[in-house]
Amino acid sequence: MATETPPTTAVHDAHLRDAQELAQAHGVDPGTGLHADEATRRAARHGANELQDPARRSPLALLAEQFKDFMVLVLLGAAVVSGLVGDLTDTLVILVIVVLNALIGFTQAWRADQALAALRQLAAAHATVLRGGEVQVVPAGTLVPGDIVLLEAGNQIPADLRLIEIAQLQVDESALTGESVTVAKQTGTLAAQDASALGDRVNMAFKGTTATHGRARGLVVAIGMHTELGKVARLLGGEDRSTPLQRRLAAFGKRLALAVLGICAVVFVVGVLRGESPLLMALTAISLAVAAIPEAMPAVVTVLLALGARRMVAINALVRRLPSVETLGSVTTICSDKTGTLTQNRMHAELLLARGVRWTPGDALPGAVHREALRAAALCNDATRHSHADGDDMEATATPTTLADWQGDPTETALALAARAGGLDKAALDAENPRVQEQPFDSDRKRMTTFHRVAGGFVAYTKGAPESVLPRCTAQWTPEGRAPLDNAALLAQAGQLAAQGLRVLALARRGHARLPDTNALDAVESELELLGLIALIDPPRPEAQAAVRDCISAGITPVMITGDHPATARAIAHRLGIVDTPDAPVLTGADLARLDAATLQQRVEQVRIYARVDPAQKIRIVEALQARGHFVAMTGDGVNDAPALKRADIGVAMGRGGTDVAREASSLVLLDDNFATIVAAVKEGRRIYDNIRKFVRYTMTSNSGEIWTIFLAPLLLLPIPLLPIHILWVNLVTDGLPGLALAAEPAERGIMRRQPRAPTESMFAGGMWQHILGIGLLIGGLCLAVQAWALSTGNAHWQTMVFTVLTLAQMAHVMAIRSESEPLWRLGLGSNRPLLGAVLLTFLLQMATIYVPALNPIFKTEPLGLADLAVCLGAALVVYVAVELEKAWRRKRLPTTAAMDEPPPPARPGA
Repeated sequence: MATETPPTTAVHDAHLRDAQELAQAHGVDPGTGLHADEATRRAARHGANELQDPARRSPLALLAEQFKDFMVLVLLGAAVVSGLVGDLTDTLVILVIVVLNALIGFTQAWRADQALAALRQLAAAHATVLRGGEVQVVPAGTLVPGDIVLLEAGNQIPADLRLIEIAQLQVDESALTGESVTVAKQTGTLAAQDASALGDRVNMAFKGTTATHGRARGLVVAIGMHTELGKVARLLGGEDRSTPLQRRLAAFGKRLALAVLGICAVVFVVGVLRGESPLLMALTAISLAVAAIPEAMPAVVTVLLALGARRMVAINALVRRLPSVETLGSVTTICSDKTGTLTQNRMHAELLLARGVRWTPGDALPGAVHREALRAAALCNDATRHSHADGDDMEATATPTTLADWQGDPTETALALAARAGGLDKAALDAENPRVQEQPFDSDRKRMTTFHRVAGGFVAYTKGAPESVLPRCTAQWTPEGRAPLDNAALLAQAGQLAAQGLRVLALARRGHARLPDTNALDAVESELELLGLIALIDPPRPEAQAAVRDCISAGITPVMITGDHPATARAIAHRLGIVDTPDAPVLTGADLARLDAATLQQRVEQVRIYARVDPAQKIRIVEALQARGHFVAMTGDGVNDAPALKRADIGVAMGRGGTDVAREASSLVLLDDNFATIVAAVKEGRRIYDNIRKFVRYTMTSNSGEIWTIFLAPLLLLPIPLLPIHILWVNLVTDGLPGLALAAEPAERGIMRRQPRAPTESMFAGGMWQHILGIGLLIGGLCLAVQAWALSTGNAHWQTMVFTVLTLAQMAHVMAIRSESEPLWRLGLGSNRPLLGAVLLTFLLQMATIYVPALNPIFKTEPLGLADLAVCLGAALVVYVAVELEKAWRRKRLPTTAAMDEPPPPARPGA
């Protein structure tokens, strides 16, 4: 069968049609699946099985948007005026500035679109399919209508499927329908009146939901945006690409522009009254406006954010919205899932307890009871080995601690590996004692039973929760026969192990002369013989403990939110250092349901562990924390997590697991699902924000110096110190490369030992506006002092000297502000090589305008003598010394540098 009859991308009435008839219509044999070449053809016709990006802007639209900014319009106005007065050189320089700004903005926007497009490639899920008669694991994005997908417990459904064969399949559809009860599936055809709601379509499995137990085979009938999940994804809408920081800076720029226009009017009037040419004064006033208005600031700040987002990919944090780069520095609370984020999501057996004797994987087996318990762990188990295309023997690759060569539920994989550590191979056991019947795990029974053929009859192995299995055991199994059993003592031991964060399972068996009737399930799972207790753990990630310490020292409160058992959650939290005591309070989902909003707001200040919490309750936790003034980062992976991810200040989605809808709702995607990555992203976010502040400090101080120079000269009865070409040149060479090079500034020492930045804190807090005015006035004063000195000595090159002082002073300033507290000699000149290179290049370009004869007429400059150049360099050095003295005063004013950067770790109530 190779021809697909219906050319449609989705079959919306699949639940009303017979499964075999649907398979025939899709041109596929459910027993062999599609052939690879047919799957390729259908992929070309139907597209990828993924949620689509929001509509992207065309390159021309992106470019046009760069010319809508208010400050860019001011620049274009200056270019027109320059052209009207016949100064084509100034017109050309202004147009170069406009084009550079447009290219910077265009590059940033294009890079953001490309990052969004790359998200699905970086975080692609996988699916198990039947193609050409072979079972294969393929990227879920490559599924096509007609594919045959194999499901087992724990799998996420990769597309909308019409179920063909099932074995006790139950699916958790809460991510899609909101109903918390799992749905038992069937394969029969439904009537239209019985399946109007998604939850009633029991012969379907929908993309984004999860198989909780059992197995199944299904036909793909819808992919991507045509799935039911895709319909939900459309409701999330697009995203705002501009950041709050950009909006604040743009608003500040407009207010500054109004003030500058007033200053320019004063300069124009005073100049004309002094007898200067009105055309010259008009052009000077406009040039001053261009220099004073930080037209490059929004563009450069956006590029700094984009470069930071690019750096974050290297630490496995994919930024989907630029505001998350800016706001990471304000995070006060990180609400993290436990499994896979704080822990490895790779269960392994810690110990096996049989007849009072403990065995640890890797040790020699102490007796036959332990061996029989491991046999039960391997046989009552649905984990399977991955097939190896290269034919390598599993004996060479599987070890007691290797999970990569297995697929299935992590707990069952760990049990299979524990058996292997005891010398028992699951594949050999399955061949020797084939499974002939089974009762899959049931959330009500909390146990699983499988029946195997053995010599002389059958044996049933049962595994499950101790509180479920132990009451059904009447004896302890031994090779010699039944032995007495103390159920109460064993339940107490199981409780002690669970309190240590271990997941405890009981293993039991029962022999049968003939295969029992499993319709009488209660009788079949009775009179069992206990084999032992096996304790497993999903161990904490090795780097998570250090990350938690970094959080606490940075003033950030780590909070664990999990659906796991409260005792397990508390034990893991204590191991990681989230809480200090093993009896720390835990708030469960049931507790949350009983608390009103006011009470919950009080409790969130003391509670650091939330257990048995469903995704909907995460929203309440976020809102309670925000009501207490916290800035919250929240992790999530399900569709139902999407509202909480959007409600949080920073939504953090899982890149390896979870749904596309959760990733669409998030600001940050963890490509490795690792808590330590969140902390690393916070550190990177703080570094980026610090560097943005340094750029703003630098560019605004430079503009301030230019304003003071032009504004004060007429008031001090000095000639206009700079020509328009000088102002525009300084604005071009000093705001460009040096400002961008600040993005490469390393994180300051102690960056993760200071309190989070208040979300309402002004960009100009911490003495920045005083620095901008003061150092700007110093630069302007030095320029005017050099001008007055040169005029008094009859130096004909005074205008070239002012031009040079203004440029070099800004280079000295940018080197001095690399740190707000540490001196440059301690940082080292080579610790930011891009900035050092930008400063040297700017110096060489400035020298070229002075000493290259061809450039003298363009820039209205004259070569300076050695003494004059030394005066210019000395004036620039004064700026450097002044900034270093300011930093020394700042260090002296505070008790120590650590007082600013290294506050003591905050107390953690309830820990």
